[in-house]
Amino acid sequence: MKEDEMNSGLFDKTDITDDDIYEAMKEISGFIDITPGDFKELYIRAYRHAVERLLTSVRAGDIMTRDVVYARQDTPLTEVARMMGNKGISGVPVVDASGNVIGVISERDFLSNMEIEGVGNFMTLLAECLKGKGCLVVSMRRAAARDIMRSPAITVTEDTPVIEISRILSEKNINRVPVVSSDGKLAGIVSRGDIVGGLRRR
Repeated sequence: MKEDEMNSGLFDKTDITDDDIYEAMKEISGFIDITPGDFKELYIRAYRHAVERLLTSVRAGDIMTRDVVYARQDTPLTEVARMMGNKGISGVPVVDASGNVIGVISERDFLSNMEIEGVGNFMTLLAECLKGKGCLVVSMRRAAARDIMRSPAITVTEDTPVIEISRILSEKNINRVPVVSSDGKLAGIVSRGDIVGGLRRR
């Protein structure tokens, strides 16, 4: 999620017309020596400054999900898939025996490890299943999280500003990022939805 996309998508929907400004100016008592164009530009500039301040001041620790669904490196993929399906999530961090984040598994990782080529999304998989015979994921039945996880994991700390997290999500084309403590332990997770929901509450 790019910074300008966040600004335009969440905050910068001013949609202010000249008529709106005239009506607002009429509600203010006293003499105002400012044109509607000047007022609109001032308002938008001030609003953008406020957005930038918010994005910089809000940290991962302020909006992250603390009750994280995660897998261990030896968790069978059948169990990983069940967890993701039951919780309605599209990815989970993978931790080692000490709780250190060592990877991430997403739906994309499952799809890219199918036995057939060109499976890029669920509908493609469904189409292949409908026309084929047998199970397309049979090769994963005995596999574990370590076998398909993306490693090393891209992580942030609780002090990472939301504006930096949004840049990471956009540049890496990912939907979530684990939050780790100073010693690498899993502390939470921030998704695109957490960013949107967290900023709207402020």
